[in-house]
Amino acid sequence: MNANSQSEIQKLVSAEEWQLRVDLAACYRLVALYGWSDLVFTHISARIPGPEHHFLINPYGLMFDEITASSLVKVDQQCNKIIESPYPVNPAGFVIHSAVHAAREDIQCVLHTHTRAGIAVSAQKNGVLPISQQSTFVLASLAYHDYEGVAFRDDEKPRLQADMGNANFLMLRNHGLLTCGKTIADAFLSMYTFENTCQIQIAAQSGGGELTQVNPRIVEGVGQAMKVQTGGLGGQFVWPSLIRKLDRIDDSYKQ
Repeated sequence: MNANSQSEIQKLVSAEEWQLRVDLAACYRLVALYGWSDLVFTHISARIPGPEHHFLINPYGLMFDEITASSLVKVDQQCNKIIESPYPVNPAGFVIHSAVHAAREDIQCVLHTHTRAGIAVSAQKNGVLPISQQSTFVLASLAYHDYEGVAFRDDEKPRLQADMGNANFLMLRNHGLLTCGKTIADAFLSMYTFENTCQIQIAAQSGGGELTQVNPRIVEGVGQAMKVQTGGLGGQFVWPSLIRKLDRIDDSYKQ
């Protein structure tokens, strides 16, 4: 069965899955818009609700600003396509994302980037430093995973899962950044904060002066601070405005 057009895909999936596709395609476009993409080489995945453990991931070979709701590839935990697609799935991307989805039933979306600032901080021995308000939100739920080469081997999965634990921010040493969230909006907002944390740290270090660190007690109370900042809505607080921004620029991600 060849199902590549919007109408064909919509006929094959539930209304809930279609909305998830639209939101995930929007997330890809936003990542491109904010300059976090790395040609075609990183991924954002979303779990489709239900007992099947299916999820959506990008068609390998498309730039993030080309991705649409209907072009997203639906796969199972073994990377078998559930709906035919002319595009492959990147094995390295699948290993990382499927590992997180398998271990974390509480999350829907996994977002991974290779930004210059993110990789720069991931290469620093001390990782994220508590030197900004943004960093406090990251440090409240941050884990690290050592670099083991391009992630295409299944035997890395248990080590990645153990390192991540219940954290929502994962720094992949010498590699990049990863966030997860209960929704696509949550994962995106977390990455926005993570990326800004790294950019601020690199900028602060480039000044050459001694850096002032945040009191550790502030990090301990940051969960409540985030709830206040977003009215308890998390990423959903900013998501509608991001969608409006995207629609003003190009709404073809909905196709």
